[in-house]
Amino acid sequence: ALFLRVSLFRLKDLEVAELGDSDVHVKMLAAPINPADINMIQGTYALLSSLPTVGGNEGVGEVLEVGRRVAALKPGDWVIPASTGLGTWRTQGVFPEKLLLKVPSDIPMLCAATLSVNPCTAYRMLTDFETLAPGDSVIQNAANSGVGQAVIQIAKASGIKTINVVRDRPDLAKLVERLMALGADHVITEEMLRKPEMKDLFKGIPKPRLALNCVGGKSTTDMLRHLQPKGTMVTYGGMAKQPVMVPVSAFIFQDVRLRGFWITQWKKDHAQDQERLASMMDALYQLIRRGQLTAPACTEVPLQDYKAALEAAMRPFTSSKQILLF
Repeated sequence: ALFLRVSLFRLKDLEVAELGDSDVHVKMLAAPINPADINMIQGTYALLSSLPTVGGNEGVGEVLEVGRRVAALKPGDWVIPASTGLGTWRTQGVFPEKLLLKVPSDIPMLCAATLSVNPCTAYRMLTDFETLAPGDSVIQNAANSGVGQAVIQIAKASGIKTINVVRDRPDLAKLVERLMALGADHVITEEMLRKPEMKDLFKGIPKPRLALNCVGGKSTTDMLRHLQPKGTMVTYGGMAKQPVMVPVSAFIFQDVRLRGFWITQWKKDHAQDQERLASMMDALYQLIRRGQLTAPACTEVPLQDYKAALEAAMRPFTSSKQILLF
């Protein structure tokens, strides 16, 4: 099945569209392969592209030329997609100005390329569901994912403690070390969630008011057990492809709240609220400039090796995001 999916792709030479008055001609610099990109190709995502199409929802490019009505961008500026579905796996493209967001070019290229999805998701989930103060804690599964790594760093910068759940794996010690170096307070396996030793962990850290779920299935049910009464669990992914199971007691006696989050929808809902978007982006730029938010662990791959990159992105236990370079 893996081979079949990758064989759906072709590298094609196409003419660059003509530059309209409100268009921007962009030379792509780097674009990641995210799980949502793969899901869109598989047809299992909420957004479906009409085929044939260019893959990729995220990345950073440099402006080469602008149409005569374009005021906010000029050649040399760096831009990222303002919303999903831009088709970033290409060397060049002509896009309407309103589909692009200018980013400062003094931040590292890989940070810019991976900025519009994972760090924005992490930032909103930490901000919008519970009012967290320094010393509070958050628990999350898939802590080694792109969002997970961003959650660890953004929480750390705000003085919020993180309990990070990962699947057991052969190189577990190496992964734990890497997440601790990012600022994780605790890294535990899914099996540990069920053990009585969890009580000891909560002697030194308050129980979390917020749980972030990207997995589903058993991992989620086990994570819920450790949530404070009236706490919130936010689901933003379903990597186990299993439903979220919640014990009745968690609803009745703990009064937990279950919410969902999708950054694409958030951006749609706030399309007119430019201030809110700008304040989030500024906060993220500041964290990057201060070295408090880095790009996730990345493997840089030239575009012509896209097949190998796609295959690597679909392997289990991937701890490195594949980034196409143009």
